[in-house]
Amino acid sequence: MIVEVIGEVLMPMFMGHLINRAESGTLTVQTSLGYSGLMILTALLMMAGGIGGAYYGAKASINYAADVREDMYKKIQRFSFANIDKFSTGSLVTRLTNDVTKLRDFVNTLLRMCLRSPGIFIGALFMAIRLRPSLSLVLLVTIPLLAITIAFIVKTSFPRFSTMQEKIDSLNSTIQENVTNARVVKSFVREDFENDKFISANKDLKNAGLSAYKVMILMGPFMSLFMNITTALVIWVGSKIILGGAEPPMQVGDLSQFVSYINQILMSLMMLTMMFVMSSRAIASAKRIAEVLDEDVDITDDDASMPDAVVKNGDIEFRNVSFRYYKNSEDSVLKNINLSIKAGSTVGIIGSTGCGKTTLVSMIPRLYDADEGEILVDGINVKDYKLKNLREGVGMVLQKNILFSGSIEDNLKWGNEFATVEEVESAARSAQADSFIKSFSEGYKTILEQGGVNVSGGQKQRLCIARALLKEPKILILDDSTSAVDTATEAKIREAFRTSLKNSTKIIIAQRISSVKDADVIIVMNDGKITGIGNHESLLANNTEYNEIYYSQNEKEDGEGR
Repeated sequence: MIVEVIGEVLMPMFMGHLINRAESGTLTVQTSLGYSGLMILTALLMMAGGIGGAYYGAKASINYAADVREDMYKKIQRFSFANIDKFSTGSLVTRLTNDVTKLRDFVNTLLRMCLRSPGIFIGALFMAIRLRPSLSLVLLVTIPLLAITIAFIVKTSFPRFSTMQEKIDSLNSTIQENVTNARVVKSFVREDFENDKFISANKDLKNAGLSAYKVMILMGPFMSLFMNITTALVIWVGSKIILGGAEPPMQVGDLSQFVSYINQILMSLMMLTMMFVMSSRAIASAKRIAEVLDEDVDITDDDASMPDAVVKNGDIEFRNVSFRYYKNSEDSVLKNINLSIKAGSTVGIIGSTGCGKTTLVSMIPRLYDADEGEILVDGINVKDYKLKNLREGVGMVLQKNILFSGSIEDNLKWGNEFATVEEVESAARSAQADSFIKSFSEGYKTILEQGGVNVSGGQKQRLCIARALLKEPKILILDDSTSAVDTATEAKIREAFRTSLKNSTKIIIAQRISSVKDADVIIVMNDGKITGIGNHESLLANNTEYNEIYYSQNEKEDGEGR
């Protein structure tokens, strides 16, 4: 950039000297060739400097963007459920892509212009003043006016670009939600509604974009106006000096030099203006990126007092545990939970929708942290484990079954990436998935589409169970993960648990009594509280809520068999 700037400032001087020689009649062929050769050499050096500057500027900005994107992605991977809930999926995608791209473009421009624009401005201003100080006074009028215009453009454009980025968030969220739930949209014939929603979001983005770019549109015409007016003033004043015979004398070549330097000064200011306008967009994007990078991760293992501890047995204990999703809320999702689960036992949890069953088990691998009380695994507070060690010992099949793009084998190996073919097939057999997998022409190499949309709900659940079994966890949590499986297949899966995971603690959340009937202990929950603990027979005899669930599922009349 320095080489390019020096060449840029010297070029008008060479041209001015050449014109002055021609005007005075002292120009010879040899002198002309000498100046031409010097100008060509300078142009070649400028080209080399420009190419080098552009290359390293692009390389630096692209690597910078890659580093920022990587830092953001790693930070998101550390987010707890509560952190993720704070940002929408569409917003995080926009921040990782669109916002980082805006920052990359600004850094590229900044690196190329931070030497070029100030360098040309200072160099050209010095040469202009050196050439004719009195003529340089024209800049005292135009530069302040230009500075005021730049300040107005930057100040006005910044909030508009911030609004535009928010509208991009909204549009991305609309698209992501629609594409992800395409089957639901079609089944409810809501295409027109989704089209209207997209059109509205797209219109909002269009209007925000037009509002932001209306300010930028002013920049080009204003800059051209300033340049033309300044050039006209310089030529007018310079012509009077030449024709009036002022002292010291001024030649046509000097005026040509001066006009070139004035144009360079104004062009460098225009480039700075462009950079300031880009900075208003970049600052808006940088703030959004910083919100992700500066987000306090509420679940960390930095204070783990037993970082080498691992889950060996699977004993679980809840001591006076309370939890609320919103910390300023008065209503707790879980209220004063006290519970002890022995290693190797099978525990069923049943209760009405929204009573806190999923939240309760999510606290075992620290997907959420208790607001009050403590959770112990093998007698150790879960906060004293390293998160990796704790979660390695817990296998969890979530309520929403998620599969990833790739083969069935790749998906199952999420449980154990080093598992052998025999271990993969054994886990699939335990989950009653082996038979339908082998019915596919590619077997375990069958490619699953994103989200596993090319397998049925029941098949998806069994694949997720097989994935968890392959992990061989000391604690296995099944969160209503057999709801799409028929009762006969579900019974076979439970039987497989008793043999393949006989030493593991198994926690089964279910809506059906048949799913938990044979559990060693059944926990009944209602409104964030445990209202009953026992086996099927004792709860049927003594717990009203369990009775209501049982008889409603068995289509009994109120009071029958009581």
